[in-house]
Amino acid sequence: MAATLTEVAKHAEVALSTASRAFSEPGRLGADTLRKVLAAAQELGYDPGRTRHPAPPRGGTVAVVVPDIANPVFGAFVKAAQAEGWHRSQTVLLADTAFDPDRERDVLAHLRGRADGIVVCSPRLDAAELLALCGRTPAVLVNRAATGVDCVLSDATDGLRQAVDYLTALGHRHLAYVQGSARSWSNAHRLGIVTALAEQAGARLDVLGHQAETVAGGTAAAAGVLAAGATAVIAHNDLVALGVVSGARVLGVHAPDGLSVVGFDDIPLAEITHPALTSIAAPIERAGAVSLELLGRAVAGQRTLPRTLRLPTQLVVRGTTGPVREETA
Repeated sequence: MAATLTEVAKHAEVALSTASRAFSEPGRLGADTLRKVLAAAQELGYDPGRTRHPAPPRGGTVAVVVPDIANPVFGAFVKAAQAEGWHRSQTVLLADTAFDPDRERDVLAHLRGRADGIVVCSPRLDAAELLALCGRTPAVLVNRAATGVDCVLSDATDGLRQAVDYLTALGHRHLAYVQGSARSWSNAHRLGIVTALAEQAGARLDVLGHQAETVAGGTAAAAGVLAAGATAVIAHNDLVALGVVSGARVLGVHAPDGLSVVGFDDIPLAEITHPALTSIAAPIERAGAVSLELLGRAVAGQRTLPRTLRLPTQLVVRGTTGPVREETA
């Protein structure tokens, strides 16, 4: 079986869009990167002439629907999706639903039949309703598991395992988890994993209530984290984690001395805050590119059986985590 461009990109350890440029616009790549991609293609037997995607239909337009473009995670997702769409000569439309299920419902109903394909990232609606709203329009769901449709999922398993192992190695035996939205597949996915991992590690875990997935949501949760007596907290995302750090500071508790804090997503702000935020890096840019690749195949009539791609995560240790203090242990 012939190698795919995705396999070439993985073998060369570059983004899919970078591998694509090596064959469509080699002049845009540095010499070392180009050499690495071409060597990987030769080693795997990749034939760009045979596997090149056909041009999308005339006027090909795809839509990307996100819950909050102001969140750096979704901004990075859209940027990567647009780059992949540009390489496919597709126009990429953007819709922001503001975390509102009713708006999401209206947006999808409006796009159905108007766009050639739809990517829905971190939707608030359940999978069955999403597919019903998309109708016959090809769709890809990102961070929402479903059957009968292509899905791209950020798998929190590895990152959370590394986080729990790291925190318990630092002496933390009382953890907290600050939830995101009750409608979020990612929140339920992460909560299930961290609950199992804490039990395996013999650590106590307090699960706080659902919060807005924003800095304000984290700030509101800080008092509950401290009241629970946890010495370390894992937040649903980086914005919530930064809010916890800020809210705890107002209450006289500073990270990491009084409270270790771990975020999720590893947004650019994570490494420039003070202290820099320990976070679980999610491959959101890769998700943006891959989702457009899957959608492009469906729009071009190349759909096979629906695929579910699970992208791994990785802990990035920074300054908001440290050993537990003896008086709080």
